[in-house]
Amino acid sequence: MLENLFGSRTRTKLLRLFLENPDQPFFVRELTREINEKLNSVRRELENLVDFGLLVSRQDLQKKFYQVDKAFVLFPELSSLIARSKFLLQRALEKEAAKMSGIKYLALTGQLVNSIDLPTDLLLVGELPEKNLRKFISKVEVFGKTPIRYTHLSLKEFNLRRGITDKFIYNILNGPKIELINKLGIDE
Repeated sequence: MLENLFGSRTRTKLLRLFLENPDQPFFVRELTREINEKLNSVRRELENLVDFGLLVSRQDLQKKFYQVDKAFVLFPELSSLIARSKFLLQRALEKEAAKMSGIKYLALTGQLVNSIDLPTDLLLVGELPEKNLRKFISKVEVFGKTPIRYTHLSLKEFNLRRGITDKFIYNILNGPKIELINKLGIDE
């Protein structure tokens, strides 16, 4: 949806990244890795966003850093638009997940909740045929406009790992997340 509005996949990814992290400066190569786009495309869109007034740049040693100008007149509206697009993504995923039987727990984590230090973006617990899982993951990637890292655990494996306070599971359950399905009674 946002790509259609903003006219460029790279620009949309940059807007999302900058507006979700308004206090963080980024340098060009870091941005190409973060949004998985080509260097020339990223440079072109950065210059467009600087010319537009949304971003400011500064040179620091050998790197040029870019950051959101919070004083930009449309900053609040653009931030709100990005936040609302995430809400629409969440709603669409909830509808898709509700169609699948067998899921006991489904949480958005990692990059889907702006927490890049978490090891996965989607945690699914339950019995789900591989074909259905791949179809759902493809839809998540289409909705999110980016490849995602996902973890699928059987209920037995999840309970075992949770019972021994597995660090991976502990970090996900206690980190930032959006629970779409919670039939396990896991407290937030």
